[in-house]
Amino acid sequence: MKMTGENSAGNLEITMDDVKNLMKKKDEIEEQIKAYYDVLEDQGVGVEGSLVDPEGFPRGDVNVYQIRTARHSISCLQNDHKDVMKEIEEALHQLHAREKAKQGGDAAGGQEEPMEQQVTLHAPFARVDAVTQGSPACKAGLRVGDEVTEFGSVNTGNFQNLQNIASVVQHSEGKPLRVAVIRDGQRAQVSLTPQRWTGRGLLGCNIIPIHQ
Repeated sequence: MKMTGENSAGNLEITMDDVKNLMKKKDEIEEQIKAYYDVLEDQGVGVEGSLVDPEGFPRGDVNVYQIRTARHSISCLQNDHKDVMKEIEEALHQLHAREKAKQGGDAAGGQEEPMEQQVTLHAPFARVDAVTQGSPACKAGLRVGDEVTEFGSVNTGNFQNLQNIASVVQHSEGKPLRVAVIRDGQRAQVSLTPQRWTGRGLLGCNIIPIHQ
């Protein structure tokens, strides 16, 4: 959490190794969040399920202490996740700005570089290969063949594996996510709200990674 402040205070340059360390930290946080969500799923209560019976007493069919601990830990880890994602974004911005500055002496190069970065940032990293009728994904307008360039906070710059998307979905239940896709060569955007429905999961679609 301190890397950005230290680099600012000490005027140190961000390196790609710094970014890789931040990405590793992000992955570790997401794994911890997933583990705590698994605890809640095993207990059958989720993040919002009531822990008291109709008479107002603690439920005897679940481990109330374990659930409360998991919920508190998820809340703390989600804040940590937001912080590290912000650090990654700032670090990538510094790296791109420094690379752009290196091209400053060449006018032509200075014009081409932002275009190259734009292509990289908007390249698809995953593809929708199945959408179930009546699912949240179907209602949002996702279609088979859509190539994903942005899924909530996940984008081409920080995507590593499908666990990134799964983590965003898990702690965005009931909250709309912006999903940007390339469809038939055109860019499109939908608002997808992960939620319980009659089928499996929170989306009702299958997404596979695109290996660049």
